Amino acid sequence: MKFSIYTGPLFVALAHSHVAAGATNNTDQGPPTFQLGNDTAFNFEYLVALQNSLSGGSDIGPVLGVVKTIKPGDFDSYHEEFYKLANATKAQAQDPENAYDPINVGDSWFSASHYFRRADVYIHRNWSTGCSANPWQAYKIPSVKKNITVEAIWYSASEDPNAKLPTLIVGNGFDAAQEDSYHYYCAPALARGWNCITYEGPGQNTVRRTQDIGFIPEWEHVATPVVDYVLSEKKQVVDKDRLVLVGNSFGGYLAARAAAFEPRLSATILVGGIWDSYAGYSKQLPEELMSIYEAGNYTQFDDEVLSLRDAGKLPTEATWGLDYGLWAFKTHSPSKFFDLTKQYRIEDVVHQIDMPVFVGDAEFENIFKGQAHQVKDALGDKGTFHEFMGVAGYHCQSGAQQELARTIFAWLNNTL
Repeated sequence: MKFSIYTGPLFVALAHSHVAAGATNNTDQGPPTFQLGNDTAFNFEYLVALQNSLSGGSDIGPVLGVVKTIKPGDFDSYHEEFYKLANATKAQAQDPENAYDPINVGDSWFSASHYFRRADVYIHRNWSTGCSANPWQAYKIPSVKKNITVEAIWYSASEDPNAKLPTLIVGNGFDAAQEDSYHYYCAPALARGWNCITYEGPGQNTVRRTQDIGFIPEWEHVATPVVDYVLSEKKQVVDKDRLVLVGNSFGGYLAARAAAFEPRLSATILVGGIWDSYAGYSKQLPEELMSIYEAGNYTQFDDEVLSLRDAGKLPTEATWGLDYGLWAFKTHSPSKFFDLTKQYRIEDVVHQIDMPVFVGDAEFENIFKGQAHQVKDALGDKGTFHEFMGVAGYHCQSGAQQELARTIFAWLNNTL
């Protein structure tokens, strides 16, 4: 394995909508927030686009302008409108009239890059399309476990070269890029005096595109080189007694798996907790369809699922989940995807985790509903369970990033 670190300052088969649609499970009260259109999956994506405005990663007016123009459920329309906004914002970033001010330049590039990532959300059906690989230069650190380059970005909380500060190691899940992690976790961390490093491994954006590697369950082979790097190359500015791993979305499994093999961590944060991936994903398809798979009739199962997708008979969230999940796991076969998800079970190693663990859950979680409780129960006294409710109850607290940050940093303050 090689570890690549950026020095800039800066589907889930079916699991991303998950809670966007999951909000409708509360039939007594309906969705907890005003819906931006009648497509729940698109509404979820709009919340993601809007929330980055807290840290300079988007602007509310331009996003709402795009929302007004996009045709609900139309993937091409979604891509085209965000792509146009991204290029318009990029032109502002490149305007020499703005270049006198680093804040102008930084905010413009943050927003442009985020809009490009938004434009990429629904275009994974054809593997030859999608946003281009990140053009930043990287340097590589050799490792011996796997033939993988882990892509990472380091953020310093202080200019003091000898200030040993607490540090977050942040990993995302299926679809969000590590640049998104800056807005979700690193900006709040830096404001509180924490260093932050984000990373991506197999199946995730940069590594999937540039190295053509799908997800692997043995995530310790991805996270351990990051810990190695932090404790060696950044040892002068890192408090080794306050080194915390964060797993976001499907990263809740990935981080828990890594924590089981990484005793140098001081704590782990799971947003949210995943016990058994297959158990969650398999419930998203009708029983009669899954019975074909479970009977071993894989060709028939693949034909049925792909035919529904081709005929446009799947809802937005399922279509996205199928397209993205096959791409992220690097398979064209839905049955193979389900086979692979069976390897992602934290039950097999949870007993090895020996540190405090924050286990987040969401009121409207849909795919992995109830699994965060299973993770906490298995951890016993080492686990702290927190359920985000109401307007913070969407998947990964989308649209409520301040509440998420307040909660996890308060827990860290009380724990470390």
